Amino acid sequence: MKSLKETFETIGIKQVLNYIEKDPEKNIPKVLNWVEKLDKGDIYHGAYETIREGISDPNSNWNTLIKSFYTDINPSVRKKIFVNFIVKSAILGTERRESLKAKYDCNIPWAILMDPTSACNLKCIGCWASEYGNKLSMDINTLDKIICQGKELGIYMYIYSGGEPLVRKKDIISLCEKHDDCIFLAFTNGTLIDEDFSNEMLRVCNFIPAISVEGFEAETDMRRGIGTYKAVIDAMNLLKAKELPFGFSTCYHSKNTDVVGSEEYLDLMIEKGAKFGWYFTYMPVGINSPTDLMVSNTQREFMYNRIRKFREEKPVFTMDFWNDGEYVDGCIAGGKCYMHINANGDVEPCAFIHYSNINIKESSLLDSLKSPLFMEYRKNQPFNSNHLRPCPLLDNPDYLKEMVNNSKAKSTDLMEPENVDFLTSKCTETSKRWALTSDELWKTSQIKKCEKCNRCS
Repeated sequence: MKSLKETFETIGIKQVLNYIEKDPEKNIPKVLNWVEKLDKGDIYHGAYETIREGISDPNSNWNTLIKSFYTDINPSVRKKIFVNFIVKSAILGTERRESLKAKYDCNIPWAILMDPTSACNLKCIGCWASEYGNKLSMDINTLDKIICQGKELGIYMYIYSGGEPLVRKKDIISLCEKHDDCIFLAFTNGTLIDEDFSNEMLRVCNFIPAISVEGFEAETDMRRGIGTYKAVIDAMNLLKAKELPFGFSTCYHSKNTDVVGSEEYLDLMIEKGAKFGWYFTYMPVGINSPTDLMVSNTQREFMYNRIRKFREEKPVFTMDFWNDGEYVDGCIAGGKCYMHINANGDVEPCAFIHYSNINIKESSLLDSLKSPLFMEYRKNQPFNSNHLRPCPLLDNPDYLKEMVNNSKAKSTDLMEPENVDFLTSKCTETSKRWALTSDELWKTSQIKKCEKCNRCS
């Protein structure tokens, strides 16, 4: 029996792409049916249903979003995204990762988040990276090594963070060029996106920025500095004019939740051309991080409801890193879906969990995934039967203390190492308050899910 890889090679990806391009509205459902048959594990059942419903309803926000990829995005970029993201990463990569997970008895992620540098041209309030300055960096050979080893494990999605990753523009484009079978994304403040770089993005076709923005001008400039909002909007306008895909990345905290959860804010992001949006809640990581920016349980519940409403009405794909745990069975860190490698090479389970047993400069990627802290994650996930409480720090702080202590992991904060007891103490009361609210939300969510499901009727 042919493998998925052989099947795709036999039929020909180019023929599939050309078939879709001739009449997207008519042919996407047919291609979707074909892809679904190849997904023997029915891994993406929910996604197929969402796309199918969206395409069939001309008034659906999903229909509008899908069509926009054929009106707003450069054809070469669109085709590259289809091949690298859907075929390579979601289909072929998943098959390989699942096989190797069983072989090595460890987590193997869908995506790797890595920091080319700790340097940044901004100094945002509450950002731990700003404390490092330009002291840390991974050379291009180390970055390349990670990607090469990752592809052997079936990983074709690489996400840059920092610091500001676009401080390393030249290296990032070089890696896009060398690994043209991968898809690259970067969390960036957007201020370094200019005409030359956007032309390079258009040339390589496999780099997508997620631009950090905190609301409108007052909210963005409050944390990121005067003039940042204007630079962000200029970058978005440029990318839209070039027909390049991008998204936005928003940290919601105690002082901006009502704004970033508003329809006016999301409508602006859509108008500017964003195709997706990542929402993160503020985390008090770092000894000197302010705790008054942490959201209340009421604010987190507000974002839970708003993003679900947006998904029913707005033509943009929105994700909430914490509140979407119900769709991915809890925490996605520790290599379950993603992992983080900081600019010093320390391999961490999460961008917000700065503890490690191993450094990528001295070890292989596979050995890193089998390191003690990562195995603690694998053993304990999910950390709560209520997947609206997924995080071992924000929602279940006792778990993080236990895993760090059991694995003898060390703090990777080179400026002021943060004791895990001190870190988790900042989240204890917040987790207790959210437990009361989220348990009610979870009960309601499960009732709705049961009423909607027809598999057991």
